[in-house]
Amino acid sequence: MSLISYGMLINYLNKGIKIVIILIITKLAIYIGNRLITKFFERQKKSKFGLNERKADTLKELFKSLLRYSVYIISFIWIFETLGFDVKALIAVTGVAGVAIGFGAQSLVKDVISGIFILLEDQFAVGDYITIDGFSGIVETLGIRVTKIRDFSGEIHIIPNGTIGRVTNKSRGNMRALVEVDISYEEDLERAIDILNKISEDVKKECDYVVEGPTVLGITNFGETGIKLRVIAKTLPMKQWDAEYELRKRIKKAFMEEDIEIPYPKRVIIEKKEG
Repeated sequence: MSLISYGMLINYLNKGIKIVIILIITKLAIYIGNRLITKFFERQKKSKFGLNERKADTLKELFKSLLRYSVYIISFIWIFETLGFDVKALIAVTGVAGVAIGFGAQSLVKDVISGIFILLEDQFAVGDYITIDGFSGIVETLGIRVTKIRDFSGEIHIIPNGTIGRVTNKSRGNMRALVEVDISYEEDLERAIDILNKISEDVKKECDYVVEGPTVLGITNFGETGIKLRVIAKTLPMKQWDAEYELRKRIKKAFMEEDIEIPYPKRVIIEKKEG
């Protein structure tokens, strides 16, 4: 092997080792940075004058996203310098092509700007239950470019911030719980309403997530098989389903104990035999 070939091999080997070290440093920087960001915002949650939990989680994910992009850009430049490229000249060349590239990067810029406005306007935060363009779920990440929401089936939807148009936030303010129950036309209506009122009083006393009601509205419709009664309540955010479950469970139990029929469709089959 000639001296030139041997020297080139050593040179390539050194560059390869440096690149591996850069990649390791990149991973460590992101890992340590994420740990520090998490610890900082966890302290903010516990602090008397700190941020509330959802705001802290939102900012935590945002800072992690900024850290990740920043470290990747620095590592990218570092690797190019290690390979012997003139970074300043490279930036100048890409600057000439920047106009053409800019058209392709419009969506990226739009995503970033939209993410900033979502954060500044506090449209939603990590932990909120929202609906975006037909997708509903809990916000897991509000990043600088994308928002990630997980629906109740476990699927995660990754939505670019620039495409977010109309957002329905179902976690701000008190939520409504609504339960409807049918009783047979032959039942004593006043007795059924009295039972519902008693159940509502018990739920209000025992369930601290109920902030208003439950209130029995009375008859709301006459159905094919029975009379429809409605009960409503207001609950803390994301607790409306708990209240509805508790009301339905107690209504079913009480109606069974009091022999109040909850009607349901019945099918009668008449079999005709010859002779």
